[in-house]
Amino acid sequence: MSRILSTSEGTHRGTFTPLDWTLFLAIGGIWGSSFILIATGLDAFRPGLVTWLRVGSGAAVLWLSPNARPPIEREDRPRLVALSILWVGIPFTLFPLAQQHVESAAAGMLNGGLPIVATLVASVMLRRVPAPVQILGLVLGSAGVAVIALSTAGEGGSEAFGVLLLLGAVLCYGFAINIAAPLQQRYGSLRVMARMLALASLWTAPFGLASIPGSRLKWGPLAAVLALGAIGTGVAFVCMGMLVGRVGSTRASFATYLIPVVAMVLGVVVLGERVAAIAMAGVAAVIAGAMLASRREA
Repeated sequence: MSRILSTSEGTHRGTFTPLDWTLFLAIGGIWGSSFILIATGLDAFRPGLVTWLRVGSGAAVLWLSPNARPPIEREDRPRLVALSILWVGIPFTLFPLAQQHVESAAAGMLNGGLPIVATLVASVMLRRVPAPVQILGLVLGSAGVAVIALSTAGEGGSEAFGVLLLLGAVLCYGFAINIAAPLQQRYGSLRVMARMLALASLWTAPFGLASIPGSRLKWGPLAAVLALGAIGTGVAFVCMGMLVGRVGSTRASFATYLIPVVAMVLGVVVLGERVAAIAMAGVAAVIAGAMLASRREA
């Protein structure tokens, strides 16, 4: 197997370009708002149905494009199946289950642990550690997420079971984001993500069908879940696939540091929540970490 199929290294190791920043900010913004949409969907649908509708609608949107339909070579299909299980099938099932026990803001903050896991996995796959500037960005971003999380700790408790489910999902993400890079580089993000979501809709179908009897039809939650699928899954995964292929799995994973920031801003603007002053220091650390991650790799 060629080197491009066995590493998570990006094709563009220089400083982020405007396109890279556009993808980076779009991913953070879309996924940062997804936890509110999940919480809205859970008002009417059981977790399994939320997952299935989300994945299915995301796949349907991507398959509307003719560019998604050219085939993928047989030798790469096992990697694609693994990607569909690790990036969607398992974590998308775990997140709605976890959000029955933890708040959406806490779920978003725990998702900020992805860069740490992705960096460790990439270091093993590539047999090299990240550049010092990226390590510094990792430390600053992690500290920022921790500060934001601590600033909201008094707003509601998180059940241990829900936290364990979220950590399991983040672990799956860390492996998946490294698997995605070489596939995107060879076939393009749209072809890979359309097939990944189509496969994942099969894996999540049994849980989704079993959840129908315990769910009820409400137009607001349905609209939230369909938006979560079309934009928060379909569009966001294409953007993430492009970013991973361009800048590598480690630097692309830093986009998840924006998730708690977006969740916090939405809480203030949409829900009228108050933000502790210390949380602003966390936001500053997250932004500094993202800026360092965007620097040229050694």
